Amino acid sequence: MSQDSPVRMDNNQVLIFDTTLRDGEQSPGCSMTTQEKLSMAHALEDLGVDILEAGFAMASEGDFAAIATITQAIRGPRITSLARARSEDIVMAARSLEHADRARIHVFLASSDLHLEYKLKMSREQALDQTAECVRQARALCDDVEFSPEDATRSNRDFLVDMVRVAIQAGATTINMPDTVGYSTPEEYAQMFREVRQRVPAVDAEGIVLSSHCHDDLGLAVANSLAAVAAGARQVECAVNGIGERAGNAALEEVAAAIYVRPDYYGVTTGLHIDKLYPTSQTLGQIITFAPSPNKAIVGANAFAHESGIHQHGMLANPLCYEIMTPASVGVPATTLVLGKHSGRAALRHRLEQLGFTLSREELQQTYYRFVALADRKKNVYDQDLVGLLSQQIRDRRPMSMAEVD
Repeated sequence: MSQDSPVRMDNNQVLIFDTTLRDGEQSPGCSMTTQEKLSMAHALEDLGVDILEAGFAMASEGDFAAIATITQAIRGPRITSLARARSEDIVMAARSLEHADRARIHVFLASSDLHLEYKLKMSREQALDQTAECVRQARALCDDVEFSPEDATRSNRDFLVDMVRVAIQAGATTINMPDTVGYSTPEEYAQMFREVRQRVPAVDAEGIVLSSHCHDDLGLAVANSLAAVAAGARQVECAVNGIGERAGNAALEEVAAAIYVRPDYYGVTTGLHIDKLYPTSQTLGQIITFAPSPNKAIVGANAFAHESGIHQHGMLANPLCYEIMTPASVGVPATTLVLGKHSGRAALRHRLEQLGFTLSREELQQTYYRFVALADRKKNVYDQDLVGLLSQQIRDRRPMSMAEVD
């Protein structure tokens, strides 16, 4: 494992920590073979993620092998292995990262009283001692150590601050404060970051990177992540298509697009190649055999599709009327004007002209009446249907076989 300096960056850049291959893979139906993980890792490298969490080395021989394989093939992102705050986990994580050009060990230990009492059977004092001991061990094996107080958002704030302080003193260079169960709200989550920065001066004085890791149990993962950025977090942990435990993680493509579209508000950038968001999403969908829902922001099939006549007319006049980013900017091939019962004359005319038919105002009106009647009966209206609606006189102007229409 290469020993190099921890991540240091411009304060206006947000690091993208991708956990698709670790937390994302823990989602039911999303498990991947080593070769599939490697294919996805290459896609993430092309996307430009800063940190790639390749797996949990102690979890299984397969996870260990996948991490080791990725470290030998991927050279762009910093490769990370997760480890519980246990000596054997940390040793295994370090071993899995031996061939990485740039490595990070990510250590976690619960900080909430609920987890300490019922899951770990551990006192607060014991948790602080274990944090210090394990972070020191990890730092002896790797120059870049991240520490996560699990269930941070449900932790006693004074104790959370103590744990963060102890982890930094022991050598942690990144502190991640996860909303492990998707419990928090944006303002609460942002306030936690502001308070930790205020109460632990070493965060700013020593250039410690604060990180967010949010789950989507209340549908707030992306909102919470962006609130953390506004409060000073400079790393966001997320997954492609938002896959992950239970309701999933913050969706990488949504976080990235929000920062890209609203520089006026967030005032930060990422190092991602934004035009690769859609292709990366498609790659993941092919690997895990299911795509994101059609109405998924940024990468869903309907993200740049318009059926309403009012919207379609506005899009044809100026795409900015109803699109806050171009499809090409995130790698989507093109805007789609979907013809259905809500469509208007402008969209119908536009599609017919694409098919080679220019209609007079009266011809368009008559064809539109027939189109609406058909759209009321059919969910999907295809190009063949549109040609069939035209009068023979119109079709004769531009002979076209049905094969050509396809």
